[in-house]
Amino acid sequence: MLLIGLWLAINVYKTPADFFEVTSIGITNGCVYALVALGYTLVYGILELINFAHGDVFMIGGMLTITFANHFFGLHRGQGAVTILIVVAVLFLAMASCGFLNASIEFIAYKPLRHAPRLAPLITAIGVSFIIQNVALAIWGPNYVVAPDVLPRSDIFHIGGFDYQWNKGIALIITVPVLLGLVYLIRNTRQGKAMRATAQDKDASAMMGINVNRTISFTFLIAGALAGAAGLVYALYFQSVKFDVGFQLGLIAFTAAVLGGIGNLPGAVLGAVLIGLLQGWNEGLNWHAPGSDWTQSIVFAILILILVFRPQGLLGEQTPEGG
Repeated sequence: MLLIGLWLAINVYKTPADFFEVTSIGITNGCVYALVALGYTLVYGILELINFAHGDVFMIGGMLTITFANHFFGLHRGQGAVTILIVVAVLFLAMASCGFLNASIEFIAYKPLRHAPRLAPLITAIGVSFIIQNVALAIWGPNYVVAPDVLPRSDIFHIGGFDYQWNKGIALIITVPVLLGLVYLIRNTRQGKAMRATAQDKDASAMMGINVNRTISFTFLIAGALAGAAGLVYALYFQSVKFDVGFQLGLIAFTAAVLGGIGNLPGAVLGAVLIGLLQGWNEGLNWHAPGSDWTQSIVFAILILILVFRPQGLLGEQTPEGG
Protein backbone atom coordinates (compact mmCIF):
# COMPACT_ATOMS: atom_id res chain seq x y z
CA MET A 1 0.00 0.00 0.00
CA LEU A 2 2.87 2.35 0.79
CA LEU A 3 4.39 1.78 -2.65
CA ILE A 4 1.04 2.39 -4.35
CA GLY A 5 0.59 5.60 -2.38
CA LEU A 6 4.09 6.76 -3.33
CA TRP A 7 3.45 5.92 -7.00
CA LEU A 8 0.20 7.93 -6.97
CA ALA A 9 1.87 10.87 -5.21
CA ILE A 10 4.60 11.00 -7.85
CA ASN A 11 2.00 10.98 -10.63
CA VAL A 12 0.06 13.78 -8.94
CA TYR A 13 3.26 15.82 -8.69
CA LYS A 14 4.40 15.19 -12.27
CA THR A 15 1.06 15.48 -14.13
CA PRO A 16 -1.74 16.66 -11.82
CA ALA A 17 -4.25 17.33 -14.63
CA ASP A 18 -3.73 13.86 -16.11
CA PHE A 19 -4.05 12.28 -12.66
CA PHE A 20 -7.41 13.92 -11.95
CA GLU A 21 -8.60 13.12 -15.48
CA VAL A 22 -7.91 9.39 -15.14
CA THR A 23 -9.29 9.43 -11.59
CA SER A 24 -12.59 10.83 -12.90
CA ILE A 25 -12.63 8.10 -15.55
CA GLY A 26 -12.01 5.50 -12.84
CA ILE A 27 -14.91 6.82 -10.76
CA THR A 28 -17.18 6.72 -13.82
CA ASN A 29 -16.22 3.10 -14.51
CA GLY A 30 -16.66 2.36 -10.82
CA CYS A 31 -20.24 3.66 -10.93
CA VAL A 32 -21.10 1.21 -13.70
CA TYR A 33 -19.41 -1.64 -11.83
CA ALA A 34 -21.26 -0.64 -8.65
CA LEU A 35 -24.70 -0.93 -10.26
CA VAL A 36 -23.86 -4.41 -11.57
CA ALA A 37 -22.07 -5.49 -8.37
CA LEU A 38 -25.11 -4.55 -6.29
CA GLY A 39 -27.17 -6.99 -8.32
CA TYR A 40 -24.68 -9.76 -7.59
CA THR A 41 -24.60 -8.97 -3.89
CA LEU A 42 -28.40 -8.70 -3.54
CA VAL A 43 -28.96 -12.13 -5.05
CA TYR A 44 -26.09 -13.71 -3.15
CA GLY A 45 -27.26 -12.18 0.11
CA ILE A 46 -30.70 -13.77 -0.17
CA LEU A 47 -29.95 -17.06 -1.97
CA GLU A 48 -26.15 -17.52 -1.70
CA LEU A 49 -26.24 -17.92 -5.47
CA ILE A 50 -23.62 -16.41 -7.79
CA ASN A 51 -25.83 -15.38 -10.71
CA PHE A 52 -23.31 -15.51 -13.54
CA ALA A 53 -26.06 -14.49 -15.98
CA HIS A 54 -26.28 -11.09 -14.30
CA GLY A 55 -23.57 -9.54 -16.48
CA ASP A 56 -25.49 -10.58 -19.57
CA VAL A 57 -28.67 -8.99 -18.21
CA PHE A 58 -26.59 -5.80 -17.98
CA MET A 59 -25.59 -6.27 -21.63
CA ILE A 60 -29.25 -6.60 -22.60
CA GLY A 61 -29.88 -3.34 -20.74
CA GLY A 62 -27.29 -1.61 -22.90
CA MET A 63 -28.71 -3.12 -26.09
CA LEU A 64 -32.26 -2.12 -25.16
CA THR A 65 -31.09 1.39 -24.30
CA ILE A 66 -29.69 1.82 -27.80
CA THR A 67 -32.77 0.22 -29.41
CA PHE A 68 -35.22 2.39 -27.47
CA ALA A 69 -33.16 5.55 -28.04
CA ASN A 70 -32.55 5.02 -31.76
CA HIS A 71 -35.70 3.32 -33.03
CA PHE A 72 -38.48 4.20 -30.57
CA PHE A 73 -37.64 7.80 -29.67
CA GLY A 74 -35.28 8.83 -32.48
CA LEU A 75 -32.88 10.33 -29.96
CA HIS A 76 -30.25 12.59 -31.51
CA ARG A 77 -28.15 15.63 -30.67
CA GLY A 78 -29.80 19.04 -30.69
CA GLN A 79 -33.15 18.18 -29.06
CA GLY A 80 -32.52 20.38 -26.03
CA ALA A 81 -34.55 19.62 -22.91
CA VAL A 82 -36.36 16.84 -24.77
CA THR A 83 -33.12 14.84 -24.60
CA ILE A 84 -33.33 14.71 -20.79
CA LEU A 85 -36.94 13.52 -20.89
CA ILE A 86 -36.11 10.82 -23.44
CA VAL A 87 -33.07 9.62 -21.45
CA VAL A 88 -35.22 9.36 -18.30
CA ALA A 89 -37.90 7.45 -20.23
CA VAL A 90 -35.29 5.09 -21.70
CA LEU A 91 -33.82 4.60 -18.21
CA PHE A 92 -37.16 3.46 -16.80
CA LEU A 93 -37.83 1.24 -19.82
CA ALA A 94 -34.40 -0.39 -19.58
CA MET A 95 -34.75 -0.92 -15.83
CA ALA A 96 -38.26 -2.35 -16.17
CA SER A 97 -37.27 -4.66 -19.05
CA CYS A 98 -34.16 -6.01 -17.33
CA GLY A 99 -36.01 -6.38 -14.04
CA PHE A 100 -38.69 -8.45 -15.74
CA LEU A 101 -36.04 -10.50 -17.58
CA ASN A 102 -34.12 -11.23 -14.37
CA ALA A 103 -37.27 -12.17 -12.46
CA SER A 104 -38.30 -14.47 -15.33
CA ILE A 105 -34.88 -16.15 -15.26
CA GLU A 106 -35.29 -16.78 -11.54
CA PHE A 107 -38.79 -18.22 -12.01
CA ILE A 108 -37.86 -20.49 -14.93
CA ALA A 109 -34.26 -21.53 -14.19
CA TYR A 110 -33.51 -21.06 -10.49
CA LYS A 111 -36.74 -21.57 -8.57
CA PRO A 112 -37.09 -25.28 -9.52
CA LEU A 113 -33.53 -25.79 -8.18
CA ARG A 114 -34.13 -24.01 -4.88
CA HIS A 115 -33.45 -27.17 -2.84
CA ALA A 116 -30.95 -28.79 -5.21
CA PRO A 117 -27.22 -29.04 -4.43
CA ARG A 118 -25.44 -25.71 -4.84
CA LEU A 119 -23.59 -26.85 -7.95
CA ALA A 120 -26.85 -27.27 -9.91
CA PRO A 121 -28.01 -23.61 -9.87
CA LEU A 122 -24.41 -22.46 -10.43
CA ILE A 123 -24.13 -24.52 -13.62
CA THR A 124 -27.60 -23.36 -14.62
CA ALA A 125 -26.52 -19.73 -14.20
CA ILE A 126 -23.59 -20.30 -16.57
CA GLY A 127 -25.95 -21.94 -19.06
CA VAL A 128 -28.39 -19.02 -18.86
CA SER A 129 -25.47 -16.66 -19.49
CA PHE A 130 -24.62 -18.38 -22.77
CA ILE A 131 -28.29 -18.48 -23.79
CA ILE A 132 -28.66 -14.72 -23.29
CA GLN A 133 -25.46 -14.06 -25.22
CA ASN A 134 -26.66 -16.15 -28.16
CA VAL A 135 -30.08 -14.49 -28.14
CA ALA A 136 -28.38 -11.09 -28.24
CA LEU A 137 -26.10 -12.32 -31.04
CA ALA A 138 -29.13 -13.43 -33.06
CA ILE A 139 -31.02 -10.14 -32.53
CA TRP A 140 -28.29 -7.50 -32.71
CA GLY A 141 -25.52 -9.34 -34.57
CA PRO A 142 -21.81 -9.88 -33.81
CA ASN A 143 -20.67 -6.28 -34.22
CA TYR A 144 -20.82 -3.32 -31.87
CA VAL A 145 -24.21 -1.60 -31.70
CA VAL A 146 -23.68 2.16 -31.64
CA ALA A 147 -25.56 4.47 -29.27
CA PRO A 148 -26.51 8.05 -30.19
CA ASP A 149 -24.02 10.73 -29.14
CA VAL A 150 -26.34 13.03 -27.21
CA LEU A 151 -24.46 14.04 -24.07
CA PRO A 152 -23.40 17.70 -23.95
CA ARG A 153 -19.77 18.29 -24.85
CA SER A 154 -19.45 21.21 -22.45
CA ASP A 155 -17.70 20.98 -19.07
CA ILE A 156 -19.56 20.66 -15.79
CA PHE A 157 -16.62 22.40 -14.13
CA HIS A 158 -13.03 23.28 -14.94
CA ILE A 159 -10.13 23.40 -12.46
CA GLY A 160 -6.68 24.21 -13.75
CA GLY A 161 -6.02 21.84 -16.62
CA PHE A 162 -8.72 19.37 -15.52
CA ASP A 163 -12.10 19.35 -17.30
CA TYR A 164 -15.01 17.36 -15.85
CA GLN A 165 -17.40 16.76 -18.74
CA TRP A 166 -21.01 15.65 -18.96
CA ASN A 167 -20.15 12.24 -20.41
CA LYS A 168 -18.57 11.39 -17.05
CA GLY A 169 -21.10 13.28 -14.95
CA ILE A 170 -24.00 11.25 -16.36
CA ALA A 171 -22.71 8.21 -14.46
CA LEU A 172 -22.91 10.00 -11.10
CA ILE A 173 -26.18 11.75 -11.97
CA ILE A 174 -27.88 8.40 -12.61
CA THR A 175 -25.97 6.14 -10.22
CA VAL A 176 -26.20 8.16 -7.00
CA PRO A 177 -30.04 8.53 -6.97
CA VAL A 178 -30.45 4.86 -7.89
CA LEU A 179 -28.15 3.78 -5.06
CA LEU A 180 -29.89 6.07 -2.56
CA GLY A 181 -33.25 4.69 -3.67
CA LEU A 182 -31.97 1.14 -3.18
CA VAL A 183 -30.69 1.90 0.32
CA TYR A 184 -34.05 3.45 1.24
CA LEU A 185 -35.90 0.44 -0.17
CA ILE A 186 -33.80 -2.05 1.79
CA ARG A 187 -33.79 -0.17 5.09
CA ASN A 188 -37.13 1.62 5.29
CA THR A 189 -39.80 -0.26 3.37
CA ARG A 190 -41.82 -3.33 4.28
CA GLN A 191 -40.54 -5.21 1.26
CA GLY A 192 -36.97 -4.32 2.17
CA LYS A 193 -37.45 -5.67 5.67
CA ALA A 194 -38.85 -8.86 4.16
CA MET A 195 -35.73 -9.13 1.98
CA ARG A 196 -33.46 -8.76 5.00
CA ALA A 197 -35.44 -11.28 7.01
CA THR A 198 -35.44 -13.80 4.15
CA ALA A 199 -31.68 -13.37 3.75
CA GLN A 200 -31.17 -14.22 7.43
CA ASP A 201 -33.53 -17.20 7.73
CA LYS A 202 -36.00 -18.32 5.07
CA ASP A 203 -37.85 -20.83 7.27
CA ALA A 204 -38.31 -18.39 10.14
CA SER A 205 -39.45 -15.70 7.68
CA ALA A 206 -42.06 -18.03 6.23
CA MET A 207 -43.30 -18.85 9.75
CA MET A 208 -43.68 -15.10 10.41
CA GLY A 209 -45.94 -14.75 7.36
CA ILE A 210 -43.43 -13.49 4.79
CA ASN A 211 -43.97 -14.77 1.26
CA VAL A 212 -40.44 -16.06 0.65
CA ASN A 213 -40.93 -16.90 -3.04
CA ARG A 214 -42.34 -13.47 -3.81
CA THR A 215 -39.52 -11.81 -1.86
CA ILE A 216 -36.87 -13.72 -3.81
CA SER A 217 -38.56 -12.83 -7.11
CA PHE A 218 -38.68 -9.19 -6.03
CA THR A 219 -34.96 -9.30 -5.23
CA PHE A 220 -34.20 -10.56 -8.74
CA LEU A 221 -36.48 -7.85 -10.13
CA ILE A 222 -34.53 -5.13 -8.31
CA ALA A 223 -31.16 -6.67 -9.27
CA GLY A 224 -32.23 -6.74 -12.93
CA ALA A 225 -33.40 -3.12 -12.74
CA LEU A 226 -29.96 -2.12 -11.44
CA ALA A 227 -28.36 -3.97 -14.36
CA GLY A 228 -30.66 -2.06 -16.73
CA ALA A 229 -29.56 1.26 -15.23
CA ALA A 230 -25.93 0.19 -15.60
CA GLY A 231 -26.60 -0.74 -19.22
CA LEU A 232 -27.91 2.76 -19.96
CA VAL A 233 -24.95 4.46 -18.27
CA TYR A 234 -22.52 2.20 -20.14
CA ALA A 235 -24.22 2.75 -23.52
CA LEU A 236 -24.33 6.55 -23.19
CA TYR A 237 -20.77 6.77 -21.86
CA PHE A 238 -18.95 4.29 -24.13
CA GLN A 239 -21.47 4.73 -27.00
CA SER A 240 -21.33 1.11 -28.14
CA VAL A 241 -22.34 -2.30 -26.82
CA LYS A 242 -21.45 -5.79 -28.03
CA PHE A 243 -23.20 -9.09 -27.31
CA ASP A 244 -20.31 -10.44 -25.20
CA VAL A 245 -19.50 -7.28 -23.19
CA GLY A 246 -21.52 -8.48 -20.20
CA PHE A 247 -19.31 -11.49 -19.56
CA GLN A 248 -16.09 -9.59 -18.91
CA LEU A 249 -17.70 -6.64 -17.15
CA GLY A 250 -19.82 -9.02 -15.09
CA LEU A 251 -16.70 -10.78 -13.83
CA ILE A 252 -15.14 -7.44 -12.89
CA ALA A 253 -18.33 -6.42 -11.05
CA PHE A 254 -18.40 -9.79 -9.28
CA THR A 255 -14.79 -9.20 -8.21
CA ALA A 256 -15.88 -5.79 -6.88
CA ALA A 257 -18.67 -7.44 -4.87
CA VAL A 258 -16.22 -9.98 -3.41
CA LEU A 259 -13.65 -7.26 -2.69
CA GLY A 260 -16.15 -5.19 -0.73
CA GLY A 261 -17.81 -8.17 0.93
CA ILE A 262 -20.42 -10.04 -1.08
CA GLY A 263 -23.83 -9.63 0.49
CA ASN A 264 -22.83 -6.18 1.80
CA LEU A 265 -24.34 -3.27 -0.19
CA PRO A 266 -21.87 -0.51 0.86
CA GLY A 267 -19.08 -3.04 0.34
CA ALA A 268 -20.16 -3.66 -3.25
CA VAL A 269 -20.04 0.08 -3.98
CA LEU A 270 -16.67 0.47 -2.26
CA GLY A 271 -15.18 -2.50 -4.13
CA ALA A 272 -16.52 -1.24 -7.45
CA VAL A 273 -15.11 2.26 -7.02
CA LEU A 274 -11.72 0.89 -5.91
CA ILE A 275 -11.50 -1.40 -8.94
CA GLY A 276 -12.63 1.43 -11.22
CA LEU A 277 -9.90 3.66 -9.80
CA LEU A 278 -7.24 0.95 -10.11
CA GLN A 279 -8.26 0.40 -13.72
CA GLY A 280 -8.20 4.12 -14.48
CA TRP A 281 -4.82 4.68 -12.83
CA ASN A 282 -3.26 1.61 -14.45
CA GLU A 283 -4.46 2.48 -17.95
CA GLY A 284 -4.12 6.26 -17.79
CA LEU A 285 -1.11 7.21 -15.68
CA ASN A 286 2.11 7.70 -17.60
CA TRP A 287 4.75 7.23 -14.91
CA HIS A 288 5.61 3.54 -14.55
CA ALA A 289 2.06 2.17 -14.92
CA PRO A 290 1.84 -1.46 -16.10
CA GLY A 291 -0.60 -0.48 -18.88
CA SER A 292 -3.98 -1.67 -20.14
CA ASP A 293 -2.69 -5.14 -21.05
CA TRP A 294 -2.31 -5.85 -17.35
CA THR A 295 -5.70 -4.57 -16.14
CA GLN A 296 -7.50 -7.91 -16.16
CA SER A 297 -4.53 -9.64 -14.55
CA ILE A 298 -4.49 -7.05 -11.76
CA VAL A 299 -8.25 -7.28 -11.17
CA PHE A 300 -8.30 -11.05 -10.94
CA ALA A 301 -5.11 -11.13 -8.87
CA ILE A 302 -7.03 -8.97 -6.40
CA LEU A 303 -9.88 -11.50 -6.47
CA ILE A 304 -7.49 -14.36 -5.71
CA LEU A 305 -5.78 -12.47 -2.88
CA ILE A 306 -9.10 -11.50 -1.31
CA LEU A 307 -10.39 -15.07 -1.48
CA VAL A 308 -7.18 -16.38 0.10
CA PHE A 309 -6.50 -13.80 2.82
CA ARG A 310 -9.86 -12.12 3.54
CA PRO A 311 -12.73 -14.11 1.98
CA GLN A 312 -15.32 -12.00 3.80
CA GLY A 313 -14.14 -8.89 1.90
CA LEU A 314 -13.22 -5.41 3.11
CA LEU A 315 -16.54 -4.62 4.81
CA GLY A 316 -17.88 -8.13 5.30
CA GLU A 317 -17.94 -9.89 8.64
CA GLN A 318 -16.48 -13.29 9.32
CA THR A 319 -19.33 -15.74 9.93
CA PRO A 320 -18.96 -19.27 11.28
CA GLU A 321 -20.00 -22.15 9.07
CA GLY A 322 -23.22 -23.80 10.17
CA GLY A 323 -23.14 -27.40 11.27
